[in-house]
Amino acid sequence: MDIPNQKKTSRGFLDDQFLIAMPGMKDERFARSVIYICAHSEEGAMGLIINQSQELLFPDLLVQLGILDEQEAIRLPSPARDIVVRNGGPVDRSRGFVLHSDDYRVESSLPISDSVCLTATVDILRAISIGRGPRQALMALGYAGWGAGQLENEIAQNGWLTCPAKPEFLFDADIDRKYDRLLASLGVDLAHLSSDAGHA
Repeated sequence: MDIPNQKKTSRGFLDDQFLIAMPGMKDERFARSVIYICAHSEEGAMGLIINQSQELLFPDLLVQLGILDEQEAIRLPSPARDIVVRNGGPVDRSRGFVLHSDDYRVESSLPISDSVCLTATVDILRAISIGRGPRQALMALGYAGWGAGQLENEIAQNGWLTCPAKPEFLFDADIDRKYDRLLASLGVDLAHLSSDAGHA
């Protein structure tokens, strides 16, 4: 697992923000999606969809990667057993990423904010499997990526609503209702959202 464009020297404007798909989202892959932005710069942006789950279970993923055998997977500690593998996005779906609380760090961990890191090496999966991983973690396969200026243009065209990321929404297990709950927490009623961009 590698982090695209891993060298990160400063925080981008949208780092540690949620992107919430607007009702008029034309790309079906992102309909009703909530994306956590991990990196944003003039060169582009990278984020993980956090409210789409995969059919693959975390113990099965560990077996596929050869970290555990099937007998060991059965005996996983319950926090690890209950991790839902997310569909992180349409780009490079064989690549895995773990967003996690900052109480666990290895050399390859990339700080996103003061409390959230991104790690994309199998070390963190091994640590989680034996109960020595981060207190909070989210596993995703694939990611969402944008080229230079692309995301800013999509926001200007009313494709996305942005807001600061809240840990209780980032790591909670209520995946199916995350989109509606996040909008409600912002005081946004879907019935009143327009899919047209406003122009003064």
